[in-house]
Amino acid sequence: QAAIFSTGLPSSAEGAVLVFCALSPGLTSFKQYIYAKTTAMPVIKKLLRAAAIVLLLGLCYGIYYASQALPIISGYGAKNMCSCITLGGRTPQSVRTEELSAFPLSLGKFEWHPEDSSVTGTVFGMAVRKAIYRAGLGCTLVNEMDELALRAQNLRLPALPATNTDTLPWPMGNRLADSATGVNTVSLEKSLDVAFAENDPKTPKRTRAMVVVYKGKIVAERYAKGYNRNSRLLGWSMTKSLTSALIGLLVADGKLNPDAPAPVPEWSAADDPRHQITLRHLLQQRSGLNFDENYAGPSQATNMLFKRADMAAYTAGRPLAETPGSRFYYSSGNSNVLSRIVRQTVGDAQYLDFVYRRFFAALGMHSMVMEPDASGTIVGSSYSFATARDWARFGLLYLQNGQWMGQQLLPATWVSQSAAPFAEDSLQHYGYQFWLNAGLKGHPERRAYPAAPPDMFYVDGYEHQYVFVIPSKQLVVVRLGQSAAEDIGLNQTLKAVLSSLPPSP
Repeated sequence: QAAIFSTGLPSSAEGAVLVFCALSPGLTSFKQYIYAKTTAMPVIKKLLRAAAIVLLLGLCYGIYYASQALPIISGYGAKNMCSCITLGGRTPQSVRTEELSAFPLSLGKFEWHPEDSSVTGTVFGMAVRKAIYRAGLGCTLVNEMDELALRAQNLRLPALPATNTDTLPWPMGNRLADSATGVNTVSLEKSLDVAFAENDPKTPKRTRAMVVVYKGKIVAERYAKGYNRNSRLLGWSMTKSLTSALIGLLVADGKLNPDAPAPVPEWSAADDPRHQITLRHLLQQRSGLNFDENYAGPSQATNMLFKRADMAAYTAGRPLAETPGSRFYYSSGNSNVLSRIVRQTVGDAQYLDFVYRRFFAALGMHSMVMEPDASGTIVGSSYSFATARDWARFGLLYLQNGQWMGQQLLPATWVSQSAAPFAEDSLQHYGYQFWLNAGLKGHPERRAYPAAPPDMFYVDGYEHQYVFVIPSKQLVVVRLGQSAAEDIGLNQTLKAVLSSLPPSP
């Protein structure tokens, strides 16, 4: 007995040995028991110590991961709720139910504060994030700076004349003429039925708006309950194509050269390997920067969007992962570097005037808002709100090869280059911040939307935002909504829309 208790083992370890012995029929004598106890205890001690270390390391990693991930959840929810309420005219509860109900966003708590037009987000009472609304600018996350300093920024919005778009004919206004002749309107309405039909309650489509423009005229239009032609809807990555168009205007002005080194201060030194990155590389998503476009957890993309005040500077500070121009890699960081190039090229005094007067007002896109980050630069990768008709106007500009109301707003060459694949892209699926439907090189039948012709190019945003442009059919199709489903049947919708049109000559 003295030998047993002289080991000084804790009762739990002693109990484990007793159970071990009791279950071992070969240990029949007390001597065998003492021998097993004295030889097994060091091994058990090591195992317990190793388990404790593993548990401690796991706990430490869990705490670290939570510290990185939770602010992304709270920041995402705060920013989106703020924008959907102030720009989209939504209620806080509708945003919680639709945009923020899926895991892990459901872990967050998001509160709307009408007294100062802001939203705060938390997760388990931690990781507090705040998004504020500023008139004409939309919502911005308070990142890496004081809220008062953010509110005090003097971003010069142009004073545009008030326009009653209901009195102006389409496309500059909203007064519609007769539909184009030859369209099977009954079939076209059925194609919209397909787009809005909810067949699986577990993965709803949540189509909120569709507009079909044929030969310059709106031939079909529909909105979900609670939405109408005045509802601003989030474009997500469709914003990248808007940024590309702004770059195109500056190229047309002779202020930027697509093949010159990109005018990025962080890369200006001749011996910096990033100095090789051209504007064209950024436009075609082949900058070579080490940037992880991953939204499943903390990454360069999520850190940029939800933690950084100056998103372009954050991206520009990244090192190279590979030789510029060598490979396509889709990166929101590239788009935000492009957006800052626009700002730096025109200067702060003319920045928003250039965006809103020179471009959007010229197109009649009066609802469009491109939201800035905390540094004052438009988030050119992700944050834009506009009505479905305004998104259709943008598609129509590209369908018309950059012409608008008798003027060449964008060079036709810029439009054609935006819709052309480059040699390093074997999939032939990307141009200047536009997606292409050309199909695999040598196999055009293997394309993203087989029902649509290979000349289709399109603007694509998260949760199935689209502006499809089909030159050979003189067609623009806009789809806006909010769905986490992988496939919402858009190939079938395009097929049905196309079958409603008269045969091409």
